[in-house]
Amino acid sequence: MVGDAWELMMEGIPHIVFLIPIAGMAMVVAIIGIIFWYKVRERELAVQQDMRIREMEHQRRLKELDLELEKAKAAQVPGKAAN
Repeated sequence: MVGDAWELMMEGIPHIVFLIPIAGMAMVVAIIGIIFWYKVRERELAVQQDMRIREMEHQRRLKELDLELEKAKAAQVPGKAAN
């Protein structure tokens, strides 16, 4: 009886012997993957913020140019009427 229990216990040991190192390596790979994903996500958010800032500056500049164009057209209209 004791021999049977010992054999049953020994059958499970080889699986554990291989499972522990594989699980340890998987944990390290998972941690590295999470850190890498976090850094990539930070960079992505920084780039998106920079793009939004540039887009807002571009829109502001376009509005300024439109105003200058309207002023230039308004200045030319009275000048043509006087000729």
